Amino acid sequence: MELFHVEKSKDVIMVIHVPPAKRENRPIYLNGDLFGNSYRRNWEGDYHCSAQEIKAMLRDQPETTMDMKVLDFMPIEYISRESVEAYRNRHSAYKPGHPWVKLNYEDYLEQLGAIAISKEGGKLHPTSAGLLMFGEEFHIVREFPEYFLDYREMLDPVMRWTDRVQSSSGEWSVNVFDFFFMVYNKLLKEIKTPFRMENGIRIDDTPVHKALREALANCLVNTDYYLPQAVVIKVEPGKITLENPGSIRTGKRQMIKGGISDPRNKTLMKMFNLINIGERAGSGVPDIYSVWEEQGWEEPTVTEQYAPDRTILTLPLVKKVAVKISDKKQMQYKAVLDSMRPDQEYTAADFCEVLDVKISRTKVILKELVEQGKIDIVGTYRNRHYILK
Repeated sequence: MELFHVEKSKDVIMVIHVPPAKRENRPIYLNGDLFGNSYRRNWEGDYHCSAQEIKAMLRDQPETTMDMKVLDFMPIEYISRESVEAYRNRHSAYKPGHPWVKLNYEDYLEQLGAIAISKEGGKLHPTSAGLLMFGEEFHIVREFPEYFLDYREMLDPVMRWTDRVQSSSGEWSVNVFDFFFMVYNKLLKEIKTPFRMENGIRIDDTPVHKALREALANCLVNTDYYLPQAVVIKVEPGKITLENPGSIRTGKRQMIKGGISDPRNKTLMKMFNLINIGERAGSGVPDIYSVWEEQGWEEPTVTEQYAPDRTILTLPLVKKVAVKISDKKQMQYKAVLDSMRPDQEYTAADFCEVLDVKISRTKVILKELVEQGKIDIVGTYRNRHYILK
């Protein structure tokens, strides 16, 4: 969380940017009292962290992520062989020459990070990643009691759900792998992006499809599966919303900017990468924004909620409303006039940030306001200032 502290003194505004603490240094607490004196800022002020929030921050501290944990109380039979073989088929199709695809069942799982040798017993057991990716729901909830995956389609105002699939139904395997492809295939119906042609060959996989896979994988890979309130994928008229329990480990600003990859579940990410889903360069979310811009759709939004932590990515599927040039100019004129006070002089540079344009464009706007009789010029050309008329 970043703190914006603003102090006003006459016409001066001071903004102090306080960067969030690194995840390995969280939680921040006083007087050596971790559970009684840990604090967090939520844009409005500092508040005491709940035990649940503190435990979530402690899980995020190590470089070894929570999905690497070896579940030595579970046998490898708790992993669904059917899901593993479906995954292996996709892996083989994407990388037919990959040396792992021809390994025997247990060796393949071990290379994926789905099973590992426990330190105490010295035997192979599922990892948390293996259980989440390939397990059955009734086994998964033994380690992750809050585990719940939910797809909701709400396209008819008369009906509560036009389609819904959730993990406690008992009708399917309900692991992360199967949920991903079930949901992705449903979301494709909402993407009205035509195929493209390359060298006379029809290409059905467009940048929009890739961005959609990235968004869905990002949601599942960065979920804290110990937290409540579920993974929820919602389809509503004109938008898709992806919600997952857990904070943004790199921070919202860095997530949108890109360049740093810090997944909450590294092994799950590795498993998706092996079948050509997801990025490890930290460019996933910026790419989604870029694709949406190319389509002319409204910009995606990232929202963080707290107590408990939750990340929400909203993908609008509607075109941006074009702003007429005349309307834009009127908005610029109004922005300048609203920022000016009587009997105070301003330079052109004072309005660059207000207008979010370069100095040359700012001077054009000011000249037009002078011509309209809204403002006056004071001083010589080299020392020109502007005042309200």
